[in-house]
Amino acid sequence: MKKLRDLLYKVSIDKVVGVTDVNVEKIVFDSRAVATDDVFVAIKGTASDGHEYIEKAIELGARAMVVEELPTDQNSDVTYVVVENSHKALALMAANFYENPSRDMKLVGVTGTNGKTTTTSLLYQLFKNLGYKTGLISTVEILIDGKSIATKHTTPDPMTINEHLDAMRGAGVDYCFMEVSSHGIAQERVTGLHFAGGIFTNLSHDHLDYHATFAEYRDVKKRFFDELPATAFAIYNKDDKNGPVMVQNTKAIKLGYALKTYTDYQAQILENQFGGLLLKVNGHELWTKMIGEFNAYNVLAIYACAMELGLTELEVLETISKLDGVAGRFQYFTTAKSHITAIIDYAHTPDALKNVLETINSIRTKNENLITVVGCGGDRDNTKRPIMANIATSLSDKVILTSDNPRTEDPLTILKEMESGVEPQNFKKSITIADREQAIKTAANMAGEKDIILIAGKGHETYQEINGIRHDFDDRLKITTILNQLEK
Repeated sequence: MKKLRDLLYKVSIDKVVGVTDVNVEKIVFDSRAVATDDVFVAIKGTASDGHEYIEKAIELGARAMVVEELPTDQNSDVTYVVVENSHKALALMAANFYENPSRDMKLVGVTGTNGKTTTTSLLYQLFKNLGYKTGLISTVEILIDGKSIATKHTTPDPMTINEHLDAMRGAGVDYCFMEVSSHGIAQERVTGLHFAGGIFTNLSHDHLDYHATFAEYRDVKKRFFDELPATAFAIYNKDDKNGPVMVQNTKAIKLGYALKTYTDYQAQILENQFGGLLLKVNGHELWTKMIGEFNAYNVLAIYACAMELGLTELEVLETISKLDGVAGRFQYFTTAKSHITAIIDYAHTPDALKNVLETINSIRTKNENLITVVGCGGDRDNTKRPIMANIATSLSDKVILTSDNPRTEDPLTILKEMESGVEPQNFKKSITIADREQAIKTAANMAGEKDIILIAGKGHETYQEINGIRHDFDDRLKITTILNQLEK
């Protein structure tokens, strides 16, 4: 058990009704999970308000309440702590509950629209391969020195984050690399964590269903760097116009990386092909298995981070050259007979899709057709749908518009919004097939010898979410099976 007063350390408190010198078993923010002697934190969420479940939490045995609004009817056996922001209070309490595990390792946060998963995953691989006990908190998975734990959110809730960090501390983890999403920042999920450094990858159109404007989305990302301590480093993409904005108010040490601008960490692309990239990084040639300009930025970011964390240059360069790509990020294979190349990529934003298509176009010859299968998720930012269809049809020879994760939306409505972005000169290039498996089959049947198929949007995901149910669906497995059958 923990003392409530200790859990409230650094929490900004407006008022206390009752006493804080009480023992609590655990911190809970879902009333359904409350048990005897718990403290319940009432969170105002997008779908529901935890304040409506205070009475239920008391009935289930909660000993204390952390609230933004004091209920009219109060129970004399319960302590009520009134705070300005329950999200922030929960994060600080979570860190206190687990005795601030982030202070016992080097924690690096990576934020931006694209590249977070690749950057954190490559950093994990790099440090693990060099013999360090390493942790990872990413969209794809949570790793504790090689042990994998499934995850559903880019940035988990504060209790889950600190629970994993505590487990990492117990396993002797030296370094942890963590994706930091705009939702995670806005909802204070990373508040109370001690970051040794932060990395900004890039910023483009995304999540405007949650953030009212692009400026708000940018400023939320910026908050992460604003709150870094002076002892930390802030590594930023100087080629991105938002890069300098991200770090303009940070107390951390600012370090830029770029392909096109003079700065602290620089690289040049010498060769770019399906086999990989040849780069010149701060004067040293480096071959990597990664492909495309966007991956050149990712490689440069992990190089910069490794150097700032004190690794030696030679061991970093040698290890980067051996790193594998990340599942669902420009993951590709080529068939044995027809030499058709199939690429699976998570690209689900306009900028990410454009980057992948431009990379393919920079590598392929005029003899190879590029067939793109792409959709947009339901219950998410619908303003990007016509933009993505326009990008796909402008940069591909043939395009099949299809379902992604429609969630609770009608797939045909999503597809109509995508179709509205196709320009007249590209009408003949595109067809619409709502069934994703059928769309992938059609792309495979369309492909001739040495053609390229890009299946975008879902990447590493092994499901398709329809009306709240996740159905087994793996783009990589589907296209591999279909092309192998056609090759027989």
